[in-house]
Amino acid sequence: MKTIQCYRRSTLVGRPMCVAVLIAVAMTMTSCRASERAQASGVGLCATTADYSAQSLPINVAPPPGPALLYAPAPRAPQLENTGVWEARPILISGASAYRCGEFLYQDWLFDDRGAAGAPDLSDPHGLASTSYLFSRKAGTLTYPKDPVYGNNAADLVELRIKALEDTTAFRVTLNTLHDPERVAFTIALGNAGKKFSWPYDSGVESPAEYFLTVHGSYGELRNAESGELVTPGPVVRLDVERRQFDVRVARAAWDPKSDVVRVSAGVGLWDGDKGTFLKPGLVATQNQSGGASVRQVAMFNVAFREEPMPDFGRFSGRTIVDAVLHALLQARFWRERAQADALRDGDISEFFAEVDFAKLREGRVDESGVPKIGHMNRIYASRFEFGQGIDYDRECGLGSSGPCDGPLIGQLQPYAVYVPSKPPADRGYGLSLLLHALSGNYNQFLGTNHASQLGESGPGFIVATPAARGPDGFYSDIAEADVFEVWADVARHYPLDPDVVALSGVSMGGIGSFRLAARYPDLFGRMMAIVASTPVSELMTSLRNIPIMMTTSVLDELQPIILTEATISTLNRLGLRYDALTFLTWDHLTPSTYDHYPYGADFLGQSRVDRNPPHVSYTLNPSLDSPRARVTTRGAYWVTGIELRDPDEGSGTIDAFSEGFGLADAQPAPLQRSNGVLTGGNHEPAPFRRRTRDWLPAEPIPIQDRIRLVARNVSHVTLDPKRARVSCAVELEVESDGPIETTLVGC
Repeated sequence: MKTIQCYRRSTLVGRPMCVAVLIAVAMTMTSCRASERAQASGVGLCATTADYSAQSLPINVAPPPGPALLYAPAPRAPQLENTGVWEARPILISGASAYRCGEFLYQDWLFDDRGAAGAPDLSDPHGLASTSYLFSRKAGTLTYPKDPVYGNNAADLVELRIKALEDTTAFRVTLNTLHDPERVAFTIALGNAGKKFSWPYDSGVESPAEYFLTVHGSYGELRNAESGELVTPGPVVRLDVERRQFDVRVARAAWDPKSDVVRVSAGVGLWDGDKGTFLKPGLVATQNQSGGASVRQVAMFNVAFREEPMPDFGRFSGRTIVDAVLHALLQARFWRERAQADALRDGDISEFFAEVDFAKLREGRVDESGVPKIGHMNRIYASRFEFGQGIDYDRECGLGSSGPCDGPLIGQLQPYAVYVPSKPPADRGYGLSLLLHALSGNYNQFLGTNHASQLGESGPGFIVATPAARGPDGFYSDIAEADVFEVWADVARHYPLDPDVVALSGVSMGGIGSFRLAARYPDLFGRMMAIVASTPVSELMTSLRNIPIMMTTSVLDELQPIILTEATISTLNRLGLRYDALTFLTWDHLTPSTYDHYPYGADFLGQSRVDRNPPHVSYTLNPSLDSPRARVTTRGAYWVTGIELRDPDEGSGTIDAFSEGFGLADAQPAPLQRSNGVLTGGNHEPAPFRRRTRDWLPAEPIPIQDRIRLVARNVSHVTLDPKRARVSCAVELEVESDGPIETTLVGC
């Protein structure tokens, strides 16, 4: 390998050997075998599931932009695995149901195990006293016993399956957390006798039923709902603790659904081994008792087969933070358990049921009508990072945390929100718009809002994805940063994306995170929009040279004061970057979200095409922002990579590279444009704003030269890609550096 050493201003020419970069991309296709009956009849054969990653990610760019985590294959997830008779691929869209491979599947929400709306437990880390979840309040008040075996999540239903076998009916229940199967129990109500019955073992709920199938640990029983008598032969329960699955077989001699349509309900709670009943909650959680009890002391934490209301910002007309907190508390739809909490409060869960067609099961028919295809929804993905099971509130990051942080959602299965546009994908696929939630919010902050739908329906049509970021306060660093890219990779597996159409946006902490991610990985994004947010690290702003930026700021902002957002705009001006800044004269920090109308942002982000090979690349490297454990590291962008600092103690280094191989002069900033306007159409009165826009003048043509001009500060090594910079391996390097620097040319 031949390198080029430069010091101060010099012109050197060399022909280094090439550095080969090989990228292997594996497409994983999952499928299930059709049932023997379906194979014999030719009806309902199961189709394979497409993996769009090869189309949806920029794998044809060398090196691929962004962290390696974005391109990693999906990890093994035991909770999503099939064994024995189970064959159907999971739905992974919460609240959905389907018939696949002779199986009926229901997919529940994650972290919706909040129980009934009762008396708040004053010791609840997610309760009234919590400042971490101001804008993502829960509706149910149940809290788990403090014993770590419950993981604050032991009764969280992930999936319920039903399958008709020759001599038995098979049920499979998958939980999110399962340390001790003897501490958890569930009941499945089967059939409809025309009236309601109380569920057994002091569960505290009632619904129509003919039979109750109850399981705790490895014990299962089938009980006649009206007489209360046990039905024999009893169910057989097989436990798979690794997969957190209960496989239950009910003999047709005990209960025979034939080919009927059967009403099915299900609920999960904790088991009191001493009393042989469901664990009754008290007012305050203790080591072995749950807290936050409702008047009826309902023991169920999580109920299946629910339609849950989405957050409704249109009903929120308050303007202060106190108003917003009260709205979040009263509405409490952010964990998709509002309807569940209200029904459990009353002890009547009759509205939550599925009509399971056993004829479809026996014939192996496929029915996807219960799986949403467009609009707002919650998805589930399997992360490669797992720090335990359930929720650990002690792992919250805290305001302003800059160190490593796992976040409270420590398990492998993670949720995210997605909006799928009504328009079909363009020829190359949908665009992707990452929309990052605010501090103390959660991934459902934009669920049901115009914010998500207007961005989604803009331009060619965008899949809008909001990661959970592992909790309310990760500021999109470390594991919270990794969550963004794992969500991106999961979206890319399930939807056809145009890898060159990517937008980045966020509100408050999400806007701060947008600045952070765009500056670290500028070659991933076409445009970005920060709403009521400034940049915390102004030195990184140089990396945003090729990303037009929109900012929405508020004069009366309490949390991101106008002095901070104006400082960010001043930095954009100083660096000569392109931006569009709308400053609303009567708004505070919350008003953009409650107004919920984004025509300017939708038009702006709808043009988010990534410039993969710009003539001029600027990049500031700060390795302290990397997280090797989270596999989110970077060493450059575009055709300038492999940056190494000469003196790491200085914290950062900067490369500025301009190629004359494009035959274009460096684009110059156009004069600043100022205007005034009034935004109408949202949830409040018309909103006056002043607007400042700076674009670039058209780049003047210049003679094409085989030359790159390089300016470096505190950089000891950099790798350039001549092909992407439109120069040859004999390129003339004109280098200005504050110390020795080695330059490697790749691909020569």
